[in-house]
Formats: sequence, structure tokens, C-alpha cells
Amino acid sequence: MSNEKVYQMEFSKIYKLLVQKAVKKGRTKEEVDEVIRWLTGYSQEELEDLNDKKTAYGDFFLNAPEMNEKRSLIKGVVCGVRVEKIEEPLLRDIRYLDKLIDELAKGKTMDKILRR
Repeated sequence: MSNEKVYQMEFSKIYKLLVQKAVKKGRTKEEVDEVIRWLTGYSQEELEDLNDKKTAYGDFFLNAPEMNEKRSLIKGVVCGVRVEKIEEPLLRDIRYLDKLIDELAKGKTMDKILRR
């Protein structure tokens, strides 16, 4: 799938899949929300509002209030690619979220996921 197609996907659809993945592994929607808020700087109200709108996934990241500086500490492989080696900043931020949700689903503690 091209990067442009990923950027144009609706955030609300991706969000549902992220929550579904986490819940299936015994985690909660609230934990997914905490991870997203930590990464992007959105408030819970903003996150819920964006989930109700037809916001493009790329725009969700491009318009994030404040991407967390510690996101560069996120390392590992997502979809067969090392996230820290992705050159395109927008795609790298998207894959950071994928990696965080993978860590959540694998049972890591929130302190480790949020790089505390």
C-alpha cells in the first residue's frame, strides 16, 4: 500500500482497529487512548472529537498539538521495517503508534511503553 493511501485512511477506522487489537490481548481502550495522547499531545476530548469526524490519518498526525519528544526512543520492527530507519517523518510517526500498540498488546507495562 502506498504511503498516500495510508495518509488518506480515516482515523476513526484505524482507531477502531487499534483498540480492537489491544482489547483482544486483554488491554483496554483507555490504555490505547493514553498511548495516543502521550504520542500526539491530543487531549481526551480532542481525541474523541476527531474519532467522530472524517479526519484523514495523515492529518491526524500533521495536526497533532505536540508530538512527544521521547518518540525517538521507540525502536523495533513494524511491518518488517525498523521504525527508527524510516526516513519520511509522517510515516515514521504513524509507525511509532503501530509499534506502541504492538507493545501494549504484547503486555508491556505502561511505564515501559511511555518511555518513563
